[in-house]
Amino acid sequence: MSKGLIWVVDDDSSIRWVLERTLNAAGLKCETFANADSVIESLERSVPDVLVSDIRMPGMDGLTLLKSLQQDYPALPVIIMTAHSDLDAAVNAYQEGAFEYLPKPFDIDEAVTLVERAVTHSQEQKRQQQPEQEEKSAPEIIGEAPAMQEVFRAIGRLSRSSISVLINGESGTGKELVAHALHRHSPRSHKEFIALNMAAIPKDLIESELFGHEKGAFTGANSVRQGRFEQANGGTLFLDEIGDMPLDIQTRLLRVLADGQFYRVGGHSPVNVDVRIIAATHQDLERLVTNGDFREDLFHRLNVIRVHLPALKDRRQDIPQLTRHFLQRASDELGVEVKTLHPTTETTLTELGWPGNVRQLENTCRWLTVMASGNEILPSDLPPELLTSDIRTETNNSHGHWHHALEQWARDTLQQGNQNLLGEALPEFEKILLETALEHTHGHKQEAARLLGWGRNTLTRKLKELNVAAD
Repeated sequence: MSKGLIWVVDDDSSIRWVLERTLNAAGLKCETFANADSVIESLERSVPDVLVSDIRMPGMDGLTLLKSLQQDYPALPVIIMTAHSDLDAAVNAYQEGAFEYLPKPFDIDEAVTLVERAVTHSQEQKRQQQPEQEEKSAPEIIGEAPAMQEVFRAIGRLSRSSISVLINGESGTGKELVAHALHRHSPRSHKEFIALNMAAIPKDLIESELFGHEKGAFTGANSVRQGRFEQANGGTLFLDEIGDMPLDIQTRLLRVLADGQFYRVGGHSPVNVDVRIIAATHQDLERLVTNGDFREDLFHRLNVIRVHLPALKDRRQDIPQLTRHFLQRASDELGVEVKTLHPTTETTLTELGWPGNVRQLENTCRWLTVMASGNEILPSDLPPELLTSDIRTETNNSHGHWHHALEQWARDTLQQGNQNLLGEALPEFEKILLETALEHTHGHKQEAARLLGWGRNTLTRKLKELNVAAD
């Protein structure tokens, strides 16, 4: 017996064929359509349990079809597919009422699991709200890497919400961009977005900056001043580097989040506000809580939804596209011809460590726009400190390289048919560590044993087993 009726609409016949065959094999009845108009016509005779639609097709596109279905069939879950994996695609899909967003190319097993979940969902929930169509704009965040697709999904899912969000990621990964996107695609988009970096404000000024002050509250307070909370009333307040917020200010922030009101510095009348908080940090807040440097109750208030931004080295496939984008932006700002990348330069940039992440890449592109002599950027045009810093980064992170080397060795050994991995690797591993410890201690056995975490008898036995000289 079929577990559900699935309709697939895509102008790509190969996609239709693969999905039809796979869904049928999973016990789902599948019908396919080459265009949206044929779907509209077929809805007069029957309605599927789930519709899977491409987003860009000749004639009626996927979003237009989705909008029509939301009006007439609000309980029908629609999964939107797209090969154009950007933020606008994800946000528009969710805002038009899509059940899920599926970037191409996709894993077929994951697609089947998603469809099965949508079938279950169609029996449990009715979509009654007709979403608003937002004007399309150029993607403010660029990324096709899987980790960035998860960020796009999160922004899309949160597009109808005013819930608190915590963004974490290394410095330079674009946390403020994500905060802007969360605001822009939220019900508060018509109100103010106010950003404040906790690490950039002297501690004795943070309270006044956040909550404002009354006239005469302190020396130099010659007039009433609104704080950031009042300025962001009805909108979004982005608190960057929240981990640097002093504990006493954390207490005041917690009260505002709980009560929606506060007192200006030197004030006696409460000020009521309705503000969405988006916080960001590059620090480990859980560790700060454990160390007593961050309030646990505030952490739980902020950590309702967490969005993680990957480091640039973890999304290398995005580097060429980001580089071209930043080179174009730099040429527009400076009024010069846009630079292009030599293929070898593109490869070099993709392989660098980028400890400063996207911000460092953007600054490098601006530097290259000014300093590179020709229109095509050659590897020799790259700033020397970029390569030097990358070598330094690789040295600092050298522990990760032997992990990868060991993993590759294990794979190669298994492919060669050897099944005694530990028997082959462990003696060599112990021998290298033992010889290194003895070299470090200038042959002092007891000290070498301590460094290795061994007892004296164990060290003596290992010296014989591994044929290591301790002279």
